[in-house]
Amino acid sequence: MTPIPFACIAPHGLEILEELSGGTPGLMARTRASLERLGQQMREAAPGVLVVLTPHGTRAEGQFAVTDSERVRGTVEGHGKAVTMERPVDRALARAIAHAAAADGLPVALLNFATGEGPLSCLPLDWGAIIPLHFMPEVPVVVVNPPRGTDFGPHLRFGAALARAAANSGKRVGLVASCDWSHTHAESGPYGYHAAAARLDAQVVDLTGRGDLEALASFDPQLVEDAKPDGLWQALVLAGALPPESRRTEFLSYEAPTYFGLLCAGFQSGEGG
Repeated sequence: MTPIPFACIAPHGLEILEELSGGTPGLMARTRASLERLGQQMREAAPGVLVVLTPHGTRAEGQFAVTDSERVRGTVEGHGKAVTMERPVDRALARAIAHAAAADGLPVALLNFATGEGPLSCLPLDWGAIIPLHFMPEVPVVVVNPPRGTDFGPHLRFGAALARAAANSGKRVGLVASCDWSHTHAESGPYGYHAAAARLDAQVVDLTGRGDLEALASFDPQLVEDAKPDGLWQALVLAGALPPESRRTEFLSYEAPTYFGLLCAGFQSGEGG
């Protein structure tokens, strides 16, 4: 039995949640439908825990930040509405992942808040985790925030350490890489417009569709700076956790209805369940 029977790349735009879409529920409807499919596939894989890779959680500069609190809790708001989520943390798996990464010489930080355990031991759950988790089975989680930078080798190695820890745990682990892509698709967006956005996202769509996630590490740093994606780092951790010979890719959708790109893809383990 493979320890990671299903993984996915899932976006986190607020309007994906119909409750937060205001008067434009159709704005991200295609992505919403894809996430519903990914959620169904994850439920069929029956994980006992979900590891969520997010670009927006609590950060430890230059380190892989791993939750080690009793719980995580957060709220996202949009168009006058709010969605709140709370999940228990699988602390045993969180510590196993961190220890496996540290044993490989990777910089990793275990994060907690206030008290070692009990009701005050709760870290914030960010929108990068809440949006995709909204579609996933309600099981304990481990939230990981990978560091940014142009050296992607550590992310592939962290993914391999994550997979090793999952295998040693004896648990079925679902993996969610929360990724929005280029953020410079529209002049009206907070980062303005740059032609690099369409170029980078087209390459991401092509590489993901072909299952060649490792090639994301070869992007030119200037292209990344101009396009401003926030998905590269999480996608490469997923690639390290499910290497090419042990994953089957299903590309579901891509759209850029506002200033940033949204992509959904699922990855079944080739080893079966």
